[in-house]
Amino acid sequence: MEDEKNSLVHKCLIATPAIKDPLFASSLIYMCEHSENGSMGLVVNHQTSQNLQDIFDQLKIECDDDSIRHQPVYIGGPVQLEQGFVLHTTAGGWQKSIEVSSDIHLTSSIDILQAIAEKKGPKDYLVILGFSGWASGQLESELHQNSWLTTASSAELLFHHNSDDKWQMAFDTLGFDISKLSPVSGNA
Repeated sequence: MEDEKNSLVHKCLIATPAIKDPLFASSLIYMCEHSENGSMGLVVNHQTSQNLQDIFDQLKIECDDDSIRHQPVYIGGPVQLEQGFVLHTTAGGWQKSIEVSSDIHLTSSIDILQAIAEKKGPKDYLVILGFSGWASGQLESELHQNSWLTTASSAELLFHHNSDDKWQMAFDTLGFDISKLSPVSGNA
């Protein structure tokens, strides 16, 4: 297993221009799992055409708050698009919930959506369909090929900014001009 200092859990991956896959172009991925067995993360800046009302309708959940019903739904990646996740702050004792970091949790059970609809859910959350996954060693290979850059994550970045701005905000924390990034890697 990766030791914690090398783990990408609770960090963000920033897609570079080296990524040619349109699914990941300009993506910002929050990493939830990273070990010798593989990695899992969620794209946090690409919205679907759906909003929470669409999800509530499918699950027969009642919600009378327009601000909640009109919240966007995100596409977390190309794997298992039928699987929903809620990335959120505040632990709440929901059925299928894990702590990613001390202030970020991931829940995949319907009870959190019911709580959100009833205004009893976490204050900050993103509802996400699907995820991004890598087999053992695959992500490390993509990092070596300059497909991704890594940066710190924060609840502020994940939950309090416009989706269209998140990639640039994360990139700006690195302090260099992306046009200077070589599309090929080398060994010295």
